[in-house]
Amino acid sequence: MTWYVVRRLLISAVVLLGISAVVFLMLNLVSDSPGRVVLGQRASPEAVADFNTRHGFDRPVLAQYVSYLGQLAHADLGRSYKLNENVATLLGQNAGRSAMLSAAGLAVALVIAVPLGILQAVRRNSLADRLLTAASYVLYATPSFLLGLILIAVFSQALPVFPAEASQSHSPWVVFTDPRAMALPVITLAAASVAVFAQYQRSSALDQLGQDYIRVARAKGLPERLILLRHLLRNACLPLVTLVGTLIPTLLAGNLIVESLFNYPGLGLLFLNSLQREDYPVLLAYTLIGGVLTVAGNFVADLVVAAADRRIELRK
Repeated sequence: MTWYVVRRLLISAVVLLGISAVVFLMLNLVSDSPGRVVLGQRASPEAVADFNTRHGFDRPVLAQYVSYLGQLAHADLGRSYKLNENVATLLGQNAGRSAMLSAAGLAVALVIAVPLGILQAVRRNSLADRLLTAASYVLYATPSFLLGLILIAVFSQALPVFPAEASQSHSPWVVFTDPRAMALPVITLAAASVAVFAQYQRSSALDQLGQDYIRVARAKGLPERLILLRHLLRNACLPLVTLVGTLIPTLLAGNLIVESLFNYPGLGLLFLNSLQREDYPVLLAYTLIGGVLTVAGNFVADLVVAAADRRIELRK
């Protein structure tokens, strides 16, 4: 198990290095003169050139990238062009709220999707299975911003149950302290994941229902409820663990849409504002966070699955 963990860590490090290189080069191509972005279009060419020279932007791209890696090694994400603040500080001020929103959306999605997937598998090809499958496809195909607008129109305007704007509290625990204001953002974020998780859980459960251990349990006369909870659920959820790990960055992207739609102060709203201001250090840091979450999610999922099924470790 130790060698498996070390090997996965090495692979993760290489992937992160590749992500940082690609993102850095892409943003460098987009902005060939940070001095012009920072000083504005009215700045003289001399002032722009002096700014680029003082900050090392006139050096070759490779040299700039090596310097950036050195900054990352010291946990230095640079400074915001427009806000003149440390990027790490800006991210730290907003990360807690975005993380809590993502966690709430993921929890709601799993609580709904896992029982639905099991139900569909047990009642395969029934009317309920077909209706739930159709609803999942429709929900998955609906863009998050459109779903959010529909929820606002129905539950905030037609039926004034929830406010149209998310809570503006700076507390990361706002999901618990002001659940009414956070209901629509959480539901919007969780909706697409419910559709994916439910269908994935259904397929996994169908595969497990055909295994010998399920037939043996039924032959022994065990109650169906006990078979589902004690035998089926654990094995059917293992593939879902891997899927959850890969979808963590999708939640981050969903945060971007949801936070913008409901004006929720988090990383997504910070990213959109930075995009409008062409604040590339913030954009680079946000993209790197998405890469780190992708790699970390896959790494943790692999460890959980390997711990639950030792055959995974042996095959790899």
